[in-house]
Amino acid sequence: MHELTHRTVETNGITIHYVELGEGPLVVFCHGFPESWYSWRHQLPALAEAGYRAVALSMRGYGKTTAPQNIEAYSIPYLIGDVVGVVRALGAEQAVVVGHDWGAPVAWYSALSRPDLFRAVAALSVPFVPPIGALPDGVSVNGLMRANAGPDRDFYRLFFQEPGVAEADLEADLRRSVLGFLYTLSGDAVANGDLDAGWDGHFPIGETVSRQLIVPDALPGWLTEQDVTFYVDELKRTGFRGGLNWYRNIDRLPGSLAPFVGRTIEQPSFYMGGSHDLIAGNTPDMLGAMRATLPDLRHFQMIEGAGHWLQQEHPTEVNEALSSFLNGL
Repeated sequence: MHELTHRTVETNGITIHYVELGEGPLVVFCHGFPESWYSWRHQLPALAEAGYRAVALSMRGYGKTTAPQNIEAYSIPYLIGDVVGVVRALGAEQAVVVGHDWGAPVAWYSALSRPDLFRAVAALSVPFVPPIGALPDGVSVNGLMRANAGPDRDFYRLFFQEPGVAEADLEADLRRSVLGFLYTLSGDAVANGDLDAGWDGHFPIGETVSRQLIVPDALPGWLTEQDVTFYVDELKRTGFRGGLNWYRNIDRLPGSLAPFVGRTIEQPSFYMGGSHDLIAGNTPDMLGAMRATLPDLRHFQMIEGAGHWLQQEHPTEVNEALSSFLNGL
């Protein structure tokens, strides 16, 4: 990792930390919850070797990037604006944007809203959902999620809504939370018999998210103690609040994207998911709708046995597919 260059840029009202490697056409990586630029540690050298300038962001609220206190500062226009600002600050006329988990919607909607700047888009684990417009008065995304959960179940995104509640739960034991998320949402949890299928994020009313997380006796092969320590050390400095604030803007998402209703992503696109990833909408219906919606979806792949952390669980497959996609642009 010693070849990586760490820099910051002032843009969109905050300081954004990023890590880069290589020279060539710009590829910007956006991570998700509760991660870091470090989640792309296997992709940066692979893409640099393939002839690209690979740049992994510490997203708003994470790592050494500014974490605004205002919850609304984590809504999707700000998140897109951060990526746009970095591309412009790096002096590139265009870039390919790549995202995982929450970074995937940022990548999708960056490409949707700024086709002049983003010449292609690649996403992992969260499929593209076209804008639906503002919901009717009295209807909210959180309300729909609550109705779907039913009277006896909670849902992790709903548990994250009240400021301070999830922070207290997850920060009580940072190592357990980090390792629990990484293992519970991985394909290993299913392969080892700890889960019959991937965790879908629901749990009994009255319990907490941390109680749902499974901590393995031994680390899976794709994860080292150094990796876990890096994530834990980052969260010791920042806490979970910044990342949780992304979820606290879910109700604002339909209205923020309303100007783009009826529009789709015309640029070349790429999607990979894991067969055991149930947390982020990898259902046959959603995947089928995405494939029907994107006119230039050049790569679609579900990795059998994989969970949510694709670029870490299966870096070779991701690197090969992503390099092939980029080389074909």
